[in-house]
Order: sequence, then C-alpha cells, then structure tokens
Amino acid sequence: MTRICHITIDDSGLRAPTPEIEQERKVAIFDLLEDNAFALPQREDRSVPVGPYQLGLAIREGRLVFDIATETTEKVGEFHLSLGPFRQVVKDYFQICESYFEAVKRLPPSQIEAIDMARRGIHNEGARVLQERLEGKAEVDIDTARRLFTLICVLHWG
Repeated sequence: MTRICHITIDDSGLRAPTPEIEQERKVAIFDLLEDNAFALPQREDRSVPVGPYQLGLAIREGRLVFDIATETTEKVGEFHLSLGPFRQVVKDYFQICESYFEAVKRLPPSQIEAIDMARRGIHNEGARVLQERLEGKAEVDIDTARRLFTLICVLHWG
C-alpha cells in the first residue's frame, strides 16, 4: 500500500474546538503522517496515480469529503460519503470522551482504565464503519482508519 504524506482539514465555518478536541486532532494528524496505509484501487476505465497522496478532509453540504491529490498536488479525485452511518458512533465517542476527560481529573486509575477501554472499543467501531464506507474508494489499514475516524470526529465537532 502507499500512504498519505500530507493532510489538511477544512475547518472553515466550524466552531472553535475545545483544548481536548484540538489535542486529539494534533495527535491524530501526527500519528497519521508517521505511519499510515492509504491506497486507491485500480479502475477499469483509468489508471490511478501512485502515492504518496495529499488528503483533504471537509464536510460540505452534509457529506464527508475526501479530496485526494498526488504529492506534487495533482488532483487525483474526490469522493463524498454520507455522514449518516457515522452519526451514532461519533455521538457515542464524544460522550465517552467527555466521561474520560472528567474521569482523569477525579477518579482512580482503575476507573479511568475501564472508561478508556470503552473509549477504544467505540473508536474501533468508528474505524470499522469508515473502512466499510471506503470500500471500493480507498484501502486503509485499521490504524489509519482509527486516526481518520478521530479527524472525522473533529469535523463533526463543528
């Protein structure tokens, strides 16, 4: 597989993130650029430029937009995904993250660990949904899907 070499998030029109959300975003982008697997499948009607790719993420007209270009900024394609399949898992993820951030401030480590395990489970579910939605459009491994799901959550925040 090839990879993502640069990522941008179109957050124009979104409300300002909380410090926790901004930290999640920074960590997800850093981790994503350090290690990811992202490939575009071959098409019968045309060849697909080989990566690495630049990826732009945005929400436009209620849809999640993946804007893909080569490393040299040549536009490769764009695809739009319905946000519907993500709504519940994103809502659940935000709720568990709120619980986690509050727990870190006042609960013992054993209770924080239990909440963190639940948070990881919901995060994995979000990554699985993303992999399903990307089927036929892009191929990503589970770690890449997890990091992209975090960025989708950041976009939902707005």
